[in-house]
Amino acid sequence: MENEAAIRLTVFIGLFALFAAVEAWAPRRDRRQTRAKRWVTNWGIILIDTLTLRAMAIFLPLLAVGAAVDAQANGWGLFNAVDWPVTLEVLIAILVLDFVIWAQHLITHKIPILWRLHRVHHADVDIDVTTAIRFHPIEIALSMVLKIGVVYLLGPSALAVILFEILLNGTAMFNHANIRLPLGLDRALRTVLVTPDMHRVHHSVNREEHDSNYGFALSIWDRMFGTYIAQPKDGHEAMDIGLEWQDERPAQLGWSLALPFFKK
Repeated sequence: MENEAAIRLTVFIGLFALFAAVEAWAPRRDRRQTRAKRWVTNWGIILIDTLTLRAMAIFLPLLAVGAAVDAQANGWGLFNAVDWPVTLEVLIAILVLDFVIWAQHLITHKIPILWRLHRVHHADVDIDVTTAIRFHPIEIALSMVLKIGVVYLLGPSALAVILFEILLNGTAMFNHANIRLPLGLDRALRTVLVTPDMHRVHHSVNREEHDSNYGFALSIWDRMFGTYIAQPKDGHEAMDIGLEWQDERPAQLGWSLALPFFKK
């Protein structure tokens, strides 16, 4: 689709601005570090991630959306071998891709070499809308390769992939945002979507808690596979966020990018 990148960027910027404004108006937790200190680093990481994907596109021209177009043109993948309604195909594609991202997230916590990459995301000592974009570029590249493979196997339309990417980015920003939802609304929403209170448990320094609640968009997978924890044992205001580096280092760009290569 010609305007795919522009559409995704517009939605991303709009949702980012919305959640950042709500954070300032109704924060769930007090910040340990200033926005300026952390945001420069987290935005620096997303810029490097974007350049990494641009570089990948030189050697691997078909990223996720392009792979969908290519699969459809060549008749590859499940959906290109059946004649199902478009709405059903889009729904199944979103469910499958969301499950794959959930499973990928769980695996990054279980395989040491992948955890070394993923801990860049978890090292943030605060959690807010910018934490949603704080992923090491190597992890972003590996995730894209996985999505491309799934797209070729499934054969979804380009529209389905774009909708999934928008859903994934939007819900990730939402559930990382430092916003205070009414408890009743949180309970209702988390029957379907991962809420900020639900995902915040995943960023606890407590190992049992950060090995739970892996979902980014849908909450069903954690409930289905027994990885769901409703609330942190120390409460949302008192819980510690991050890993063992409870200091200024995670707010430094160079340190964050080098973290996977530290021995510890």
